[in-house]
Amino acid sequence: MASNNVEAQVPEEMQNKAIVDTLYKALAHGDTSTVVKLLASDLEWWFHGPPRCQHMMRVLTGESIHTEFRFEPRSIEVVGDCVIAEGWEGAQAYWVHVWTLKDGLITQFREYFNTWLTVRDVKPQGWEIGHESHTLWQSHPRDLARRSLPGLVLAI
Repeated sequence: MASNNVEAQVPEEMQNKAIVDTLYKALAHGDTSTVVKLLASDLEWWFHGPPRCQHMMRVLTGESIHTEFRFEPRSIEVVGDCVIAEGWEGAQAYWVHVWTLKDGLITQFREYFNTWLTVRDVKPQGWEIGHESHTLWQSHPRDLARRSLPGLVLAI
């Protein structure tokens, strides 16, 4: 059996997922130096939900401490160049974070609080007439299945 010294390449999608996972772990431990290293200095941010619920941005900007609202993702999934994290705490708080990464750095952050999210692919597929978009991801919090929340579609 021949020995191969070439390290296996980790797909970019898995690297991006690992970066977002590291971000949440660093936030949980109050490790701001790690958080700063993962975010672009010109991070683009977008929020949908009640203004008082802009918890993640307050944490990222240092306006609040990491213990005021704890983000513990129930799932982290890769969709294209985005990493989507979803979490909920009882019946009061449901959130979805969509992180976009470029060259190992988080460049865009979208936060949806108490909002159902559907991510759809709207890129044209060749010359198909009447091409319809298809769903790539959608909210699926088991604890809140009967709750009425506004819904949004994120087109990528």
